[in-house]
Amino acid sequence: MRKTCLTPTRRRNKGMSNALIIHIETATDICSVAISRGEKLLALKESAAERNHASLLSTYIRECMKEAGTNYDELDAVAVSKGPGSYTGLRIGVSTAKGLAYARDKKLLSCGTLENMAHAALENKELASLVEKYSKKLLLCPMLDARRMEVYSAFYDTDLKLRREVAADIIDESSYRSLLEEGPVVFFGNGAPKCREMLQHKNAHFVEELNPSAAAMIRPVLEREKRSEYENVAYFEPYYLKDFVATIPKKKVL
Repeated sequence: MRKTCLTPTRRRNKGMSNALIIHIETATDICSVAISRGEKLLALKESAAERNHASLLSTYIRECMKEAGTNYDELDAVAVSKGPGSYTGLRIGVSTAKGLAYARDKKLLSCGTLENMAHAALENKELASLVEKYSKKLLLCPMLDARRMEVYSAFYDTDLKLRREVAADIIDESSYRSLLEEGPVVFFGNGAPKCREMLQHKNAHFVEELNPSAAAMIRPVLEREKRSEYENVAYFEPYYLKDFVATIPKKKVL
C-alpha cells in the first residue's frame, strides 16, 4: 500500500544538505521506506496491513528506488529508525540498513523512533491547532506500546528539544503528574490510546493516528548528516531499551 506524504516544511535551513538518502522505519507494526533529496520527499511506500516486515521491506526499497528514478550507486547514505520499538521489527530494519550500507559502501545514519514521531507531529493539523493555542507551553509526548500498561515515551518541546529522556514507563494515575501540573501535554502514537483513561487531567490532550513513518525521518536524519554523525556499520545496534522476552505460544503446533 502506498501512502503519500507532504514534504516537511517547518524550520527550513538554507544550509541543509541536498543528500540523496533512503530511510527505513520498522520499529512498529508499520513497515515504511522513503527516499529523499535534501528535504524533498521523492518516494514513500508503507503499510500497516500485516506484520510482515521481512518480505515487505526489500520490495518497498526496490519500488521506492524505481519511483524516485535513482539507483543504489547514487545514494549518499542509508538511514534507519533505531528504536525503541518492536525487537523483531528493529532487528529486521537495522540488519537491512546495515547490509545495504555495507554492500554499497554507503554511510549509515540513524535517529530515534520517538524523535521521528515528534517531527511528524508538528505536521499534523489537529496537533498544530494545539501548538497555536498553547505555543511554547505545550509538550509533545510520543508513545509506543510496550505491552500491558507499559509504554516507551519521551517529552519534547515545540522546538523539538528533548525535555525528558526516552524511557520505558508503567502507566498509572500518577504518571507524568508533575509535567501535567506545569502545563499542557499532547500524547500520541500507538501507546497513547490505552493511557487515556489513566491520564485524566485538564492538561492532557490526545491525538489519534500519528505513528512512525520513514517520511518523518527526513529532517532529523539531515541534521545528523550535516554534522557527520555517522554510525559504525559493523558495530551499530538498535536501541531496544528493554531486553527481549520470548513468549510461549498459546496454541500447540503439531
